[in-house]
Parts: sequence; C-alpha cells; structure tokens
Amino acid sequence: MAVADTTPVRPRASVLRQLLRSTSVIIGGLIVGAMVIIGALAPWLDTRDPAEVNPSVRNKLPGFTATIRDDDGNKVPVTYRFGTDSLGRDIYSRVVYGARVSLIVGLTVSLISIVIGLLIGLIAGYVRWLDGILMRFMDGLMAIPAILLAIGLVSVFRAGLFAVVVAIVVPEVPRVVRLVRSIVLSIREEPYVESAITVGTPTPLLIFRHVLPNTIAPLIVQGTFICAAAILIEAILSFLGIGIPPEIPTWGNIMAEGRTLFRVFPQNILYPGIFLAVTVLGVNMLGDGLRDVLDPKMERRG
Repeated sequence: MAVADTTPVRPRASVLRQLLRSTSVIIGGLIVGAMVIIGALAPWLDTRDPAEVNPSVRNKLPGFTATIRDDDGNKVPVTYRFGTDSLGRDIYSRVVYGARVSLIVGLTVSLISIVIGLLIGLIAGYVRWLDGILMRFMDGLMAIPAILLAIGLVSVFRAGLFAVVVAIVVPEVPRVVRLVRSIVLSIREEPYVESAITVGTPTPLLIFRHVLPNTIAPLIVQGTFICAAAILIEAILSFLGIGIPPEIPTWGNIMAEGRTLFRVFPQNILYPGIFLAVTVLGVNMLGDGLRDVLDPKMERRG
C-alpha cells in the first residue's frame, strides 16, 4: 500500500517570482554579491600587499599620494584611498582583503552549524529517550551568552581561523538543533507520516522523504542569520585581540589597531566599520526576505 505525501508544495516558478519581487531579497542579495566579488577579486582591485609596512607614510589621511619605488626600482605615484595606519599600511587594501576573512568565517560557521544541528535535531526528534538528554545539554549551552562562550573557547585553542570557527559554531549549533527538533516533532504528528509508519516505512526513508524536505527552507533562512552573527562575533573577537592574528587583515583587527588614534584619524575605524555594518545588514535583509517567501506561516499572515 503506497502512502501519498499530502504536504503542500509550491511550484518552483512561483517561489522564484516571489523572490524576485522581494525588495529585501534583491537589496540583500546585491550587497552580499558585491562583498563576495570584492573579496574574490581583491588582488585585482588596485590593491597593495595588506601586510606591507612603510613607516614613511604612517597615519596619512584618505587620498594621500606618495611616490614610492616598485619591485623594479622605478618611482611610481601611489594614492592611498582610505589613508594609512600607524605602521604605514594601506587601509584600503586591508579593508578589501578583510572581506575575504569575514565571508569565509560567516559561510563556514553557517554550513558547519547547520550540518551538525540537523543531525542532532533529527536524533532528538525521533529518539525519544535521547531527546531529554540532548536538549538539556543544548539548553545549557544556550544559557551562556554566545560572545562569552566564544571568548572562553577561543582562549583554549591557539589563535587562528580554526579556533574562531570552532568558538562560533559551538554556541550556534543549539539554535539549529531546536529548530530542526521542532520541525521533526510537528511533522511526526502529520497523518501522512503516521500512515507511513503504520505500513512499516523504514525510519531512514521516512526522514529523507518527509522530514528533510520540510527543513530545507527554515535552515536556509537560519543559515543567513548565523552567517551575519558569525561575521559580527569574528569582528568582536579580532577587535579584542583574541581572534584572527593581527598579521591577517580583518575588519575587527583594523578597527582594533586604529582605536588608539580614533580622534585624530577616525577613518581607521570608519571604513572597516562601514563595510562590516553594510555586510551584516545585507545578510540580514537577505534572510528576512527568504523567510517571508519560504516560510508558509509568514505567507499565510501576509
């Protein structure tokens, strides 16, 4: 006896049209896409080595032009669009290259958190005797503020990209687990799932056929919010000096190095701060737009 799946499915063309009509999706997608392009094409955007130190041009204002020697010994004019920091490094180059680190951290944390949270959430939703144990552990992690937990974890490992990713993933996983578990518990009570269980459908097939398709849209939305939070937390950790090493340009590092001379040279914090704020805003707008389109509850409210 075959059991028909009665879950409502919207045509892909209809979803695509709604995405293209969503202002949040369009604006957020353009911002995120622009930041991805900036990070990917950093070496070709008229940038210099972000770690190059030149004491002769320390603490220069935006637009300053200096004549320096290139690798061949020729004198060439160089314009520092965003000025220079206290070591004579080009802030424009450091900000552009910093986009790479922020996006890598955000995307990596989002992907790992979703994969781990999905697996634990499925187990918690289907294995009843493990549900209480797993969820009490998740509740304990969520009781600790994310930034404090991240600071504590990153202090255990050696400073670097791996330590930052691990420190941010741990507090984000419980949120994904709770989301997936709630979906599993609601889907498990649906008539078509109960019918499938009655006719002896194997649990793995039941999960892949009925449960996973219902988690895709919520997890995509949750992933965008995790990405935005990860970018912010990475900047905070780097600003505090316990995240990415100072020799690697990140927006948090740039702002941390410029805070001592903020009153005299505010551009050292202003430019990376603008890039950070715009990126987080774009990711959050993209997540809001995706939630409005992909979440059936939001659609019914509209």
